[in-house]
Amino acid sequence: MFVFTLCLWFWFWLSSVHGLEFRYHNSVEMEQYLKDIHETYPDITHLHSIGQSVEGRELWVLILGQHPREHRTGIPEFKYVGNMHGNEVVSRVLLLQLIDYLTSRYLSDPLVTRLLNSSRVHILPSMNPDGFESSARDCIYTVGRYNKNGVDLNRNFPDAFAGNTEQEREKEVRAVMDWLKTESFVLSANLHGGAVVASYPYDNSNGGSELQKGYSMSPDDDVFIQLANTYSYSHSEMHNGKGCYGSPDFTNGITNGYYWYPLQGGMQDYNYVWAQCLELTLEISCCKFPPESQLPGLWEANKPALLAYIQQVHLGVKGVVTDSYGMPAVNAVVEVAGRKNLCPFRTDHNGEYYRLLLPGNYTITVTYAGHNTLRQTIQVPYGPDTFSALTHNFFLQKSDYSSKATQLPPSCTTANLGVPQSDSATLLPSVFTTLTLLLLQTLLLS
Repeated sequence: MFVFTLCLWFWFWLSSVHGLEFRYHNSVEMEQYLKDIHETYPDITHLHSIGQSVEGRELWVLILGQHPREHRTGIPEFKYVGNMHGNEVVSRVLLLQLIDYLTSRYLSDPLVTRLLNSSRVHILPSMNPDGFESSARDCIYTVGRYNKNGVDLNRNFPDAFAGNTEQEREKEVRAVMDWLKTESFVLSANLHGGAVVASYPYDNSNGGSELQKGYSMSPDDDVFIQLANTYSYSHSEMHNGKGCYGSPDFTNGITNGYYWYPLQGGMQDYNYVWAQCLELTLEISCCKFPPESQLPGLWEANKPALLAYIQQVHLGVKGVVTDSYGMPAVNAVVEVAGRKNLCPFRTDHNGEYYRLLLPGNYTITVTYAGHNTLRQTIQVPYGPDTFSALTHNFFLQKSDYSSKATQLPPSCTTANLGVPQSDSATLLPSVFTTLTLLLLQTLLLS
């Protein structure tokens, strides 16, 4: 036993000393690395493809956590997406390094251990592998930016302000949209290059009430600013706000997306509006394709920020909404007073909800067909310090009269939603499981 323990310790020491090499791994090498990681750490990782690129390359996602293969109630889902623009390659390198860091330090590093025990982390190192393979090693220009069809993937998502929900989607975009339907992501970031700044929604506007002095303000603007500041101030330089190549400076290293420049069909707005997932766009290097000698320094600058940002998934409140029969209330509308979202936040197929909120008092209203509207005021503490948002469950009572759930805008009930509809076949396993548990409980108590 002593010899085994000594060998294990020596192997961990070798892994920490001789980690993943700082260089640009091509798509074949990246795939092999992800498979090796999963084989080495099968208990805390799960590897799967969410689809393919135009040229047929797999879009690999590695999931890390204490229970990587399935969602557990109360454990929030987090994701990082890299290399959306094929020639912005630092994100691809940093996300592979992050995977190496998290797996090699689990159970030995307290922060890493608590992060993976309290959340489920999904990492897509390359959303545009075709673009990467065709990229030129250049800091400024666009060779390799687009996918094989010549489309900018960050202009191809449905846009709530442009009304382009029926537009044709690229394979890589459709894969991400389908991915969002399978997981109830709470927090996310997509990593880019060409600037050093944390950008937050909205990226677009149609001149409505959200547009204020050139700033397109979302209902959760305060939370987005907190998230952006968390990354910026955890980064070694971003908070200094210095622009790149003559671009303007950014106060505190953050910016509202629209205020920087309007963008139609962006991924972060789609995540927020349709998938109930708060997402930032993180610009992490002035040079899009820097020399490999600069990669270790870029990793050290971003590492604490990447970790701190994951921890922000524990902001606010979470819980389960159950109906009058004790069953999960699927697609119940959960609204926070003073935050009128374009698409109301709803419970998922487990009856769960997650709401990222800063510390304070909030009035939450839950609406569900056939049940009395429930309104409660709760006090929300700062959750990241304890690696858990406040847990607050809602128990609904059946209404004596015919009542309907909050009417959703037509655009929120299309196939583009990030939350499965209540009549979806994907709900059946969860409902069956709940009924089985209730039956067993009744038998045990009888």
